[in-house]
Amino acid sequence: MRIIGDTNIPFLKYRGVALTFSAIVILAGVAYELFGPGLNLGIDFRGGTQVTVKFREQQDLGQLREAVMRLDLGEPVVQRFDEAEKHEVLIRVQNPGDEEGDFTTPILDVLAEEYNADLGDTFDLNTQGSQELALLLADADPDLVGADQLTRAEHYEPMAEAVMDYRKTNGIFGGVEDLEKVQGISDPVRDYLEGATGVGEFSLLAADNVGPSVGRDLQQKARLAILFALGGMLIYIWIRFQLPYGIGAVVALFHDVLITLSALSITHREINLPTIAALLTLVGYSVNDTVVVFDRVRENLRLNRGQPLEELMNQSINQTLSRTLITSGTTLLVVLTLYIFGGDVINTFAFVLLVGILVGTYSSIFVASPVALWVNRLLVARRERKRRSSRRR
Repeated sequence: MRIIGDTNIPFLKYRGVALTFSAIVILAGVAYELFGPGLNLGIDFRGGTQVTVKFREQQDLGQLREAVMRLDLGEPVVQRFDEAEKHEVLIRVQNPGDEEGDFTTPILDVLAEEYNADLGDTFDLNTQGSQELALLLADADPDLVGADQLTRAEHYEPMAEAVMDYRKTNGIFGGVEDLEKVQGISDPVRDYLEGATGVGEFSLLAADNVGPSVGRDLQQKARLAILFALGGMLIYIWIRFQLPYGIGAVVALFHDVLITLSALSITHREINLPTIAALLTLVGYSVNDTVVVFDRVRENLRLNRGQPLEELMNQSINQTLSRTLITSGTTLLVVLTLYIFGGDVINTFAFVLLVGILVGTYSSIFVASPVALWVNRLLVARRERKRRSSRRR
């Protein structure tokens, strides 16, 4: 299938302009990362505590940030998460220095002090867990189970789980009247909870903690993962084709990764383990397009012996151009859909692929082939010098 007819575009004629443009973009991106805000590393790599909370009503982020700053853990990151109408907020603090520790409880305590002060000692259905609720019910014993504490706790445990399952499903209790919607609890238990408990302004949706030492270890492993992937690509293409093509492909992959990292830095997107997974996915996708071009170059070398390599490369790129546009275009549509409609969870992952597909398509034409041509000419010139030197002897 072809979406365009036969073309005869002299792509390699513009290799100087293309490589200069790429070099400027990469240097500008690296300078921005080194002298600007730099990469926005997530807690996976920096260490820290991240919690996601859901509020009953929309809150002022400035007030929320000031409340978290009482912990004296530096400048916290406070931002809305998912759709605004869900009232979900992500809070991230960095561990001070090399201090290990989980700051989830201090964060929740300071939020409770700010937003749930009117609850006092009332049991909060939005922040307490199932074990605490089971113990509360065992002490009150609304079903009149009797017996010892352990037996009563075993009786009320499934009901406490049912209450917590409702909170997990809906994210938060809007009021104690929501207990009427909870299935699996007895009427005496429901009546007791409606009178003895309350609902705070927020609930905890998720919490994550990584120590500074673990974060540094993950940084090192992430770098090694990308380097090993690039090294594996070099060896694979070297074996399948020749060394110049392997070098051209790896230079193009470095080009794609560096520009994508620059885009992440400029947009101040968080770099975490899923982002590294997206970069590795990009490496695999980008090299696939390059291999298709190089495979056609190899075929044309067999069919047109004696023709200059630059002409063969131009011919090969033109012959695979329709395939490249179809593959990249259809993949781009899918990734664009994920980027627009996929939600915050995979938004950065989709962003990396979106940038990577565009840059990777460009690099397979204007970076990989020109570099392979340049390295090939260097090796040919080197062999020629050795041949002349041996003749003189």
